[in-house]
Amino acid sequence: MPLTIYGCYRSRASRVIWLANELGLPFVHVPVIQAYRLPDPSAPGVPLHTRSAEFLTVNPNGHIPSIDDDGFKLHESLAINLYLARKYGGPLSPQNAQEEGLAVMWALWAATECETQALNLQQHLAAFPPEKRKPEVVEAALAALAAPFAVLDKTLAEGNGYVMGGRFTVADINLAEVIRYAKPATQLFDANPNVKAWLDACQSRQAFKAMWQARDAEAA
Repeated sequence: MPLTIYGCYRSRASRVIWLANELGLPFVHVPVIQAYRLPDPSAPGVPLHTRSAEFLTVNPNGHIPSIDDDGFKLHESLAINLYLARKYGGPLSPQNAQEEGLAVMWALWAATECETQALNLQQHLAAFPPEKRKPEVVEAALAALAAPFAVLDKTLAEGNGYVMGGRFTVADINLAEVIRYAKPATQLFDANPNVKAWLDACQSRQAFKAMWQARDAEAA
């Protein structure tokens, strides 16, 4: 059975689809949108969403993305990517126990050190309407991300422009899909030129562009 990816492009499913594109991995995409985006998720005729009974049989947590890989169901985007890379990844996957540890470390680092604050920057600098934006949230996020961005910048300088093994890997995909949330805060990237060059290089890859083109075509 082919890999099935559940989720919409305008969600963390983008990470999984980017990786599948990189691997040339055939998959079936089942669009599932976030229930909060619907005026009334219980209304008749609404699209498949995260609180639909059908989807809750896939992921009882009611979040996207999820995958079904020949009967094996897995949730959480960063974990999904680590699994797919290990199973199918070739050079994109960790090559030894040390790289396995690094890939997990960077995934957890992205989630704990960066994601919440990067999302705050995206929302309060770009996504939210002006009346909902809070400058104090932006200031707090910029302060919180200064040190992590410096750590990443130094790592990239010492690692041939990548975070693991001197080559592009799943660790870069997982990180890049978190760090991109902070893109509206250009001052963070100006202060960390290695991070800026790395993210630009990641997003210039054809697999990313294919994912992003499909994302742009999806209803907002």
